Amino acid sequence: MTTIAEHNELTLANPDAHYQKVRLLEPTTLGYIHLAAAVEPQMPPLSFILPTGRDKTALLVRSQELAQRLEQETAVERVTLFDAIVIPPVARFSPYLRERGEAIHTPRFDVVVLIETTTPAVIDDVQALPTYRTLVDTLHSAASDMHIMTARNARRVGDVDEDRQGLFLFNYFVGDDPEVTLQLWDYLADWYVKETGMDNSILLAPLNGEQSDYTLINHARWDESLLRFFWQQFGTPSFRHYVLGNLEANRVGAMPLLYRLVTDQPARQWSPWVITLGAAALSMGLVWWRRRSQVIV
Repeated sequence: MTTIAEHNELTLANPDAHYQKVRLLEPTTLGYIHLAAAVEPQMPPLSFILPTGRDKTALLVRSQELAQRLEQETAVERVTLFDAIVIPPVARFSPYLRERGEAIHTPRFDVVVLIETTTPAVIDDVQALPTYRTLVDTLHSAASDMHIMTARNARRVGDVDEDRQGLFLFNYFVGDDPEVTLQLWDYLADWYVKETGMDNSILLAPLNGEQSDYTLINHARWDESLLRFFWQQFGTPSFRHYVLGNLEANRVGAMPLLYRLVTDQPARQWSPWVITLGAAALSMGLVWWRRRSQVIV
């Protein structure tokens, strides 16, 4: 495997002419507040199937009420609430993440609230609103872990449709060099466009001067089942040598979590067998990749 170049330059491990820089739209001019809370993040393997308990259900109902109130504010464009369906234990399968160990804030956030503001400049005003403070306090009172990131849109493949149910991704990136991580994302996103049919993505980067445990957070959506989504990755040989290979070569860690929308109307529940099969596919894929990596590295 190609090793990282000096001077923090992007290194393309196992380059493939089929994958280039992804085609992008102009970034949005919106501001973003990403609220993430670990409320009932069960330990693997149960984290693959996240039943919603009574207390968490009450929390989601209350959070949705506050989100709707916050959405009425002039400076707020949209507030969307997400509930995790899969929290993969990816850190244990990534040499880079294992090396960093406790220095990495491993995301086990089963509740996410994404607040979109009219501009980044009004984020402070939104965070000063009583409804926002109540929302944060409500999540904090129920969470064992929280992370708040104020952000801008650094890259945009397309707008994420949050008006209907789907398979939603928040992928938490860390890396030794933020600029290299951003450059690498352009190539990895092209792989996802071509191999999984991804036609939307909003890449969030911390506002200048803001502290965050994550270099980037990618948000995207698919009209796919869990099983098909996992198969599109682990069933494609280039996922291992191109996607995972480039993450390791550039000392970047990616920690994806999958979600569904929380809506007023009860969402169509994911079929238990679909979740179970998807979880099994992910587990086998991670084990397969780990064994193969031990051979080729």
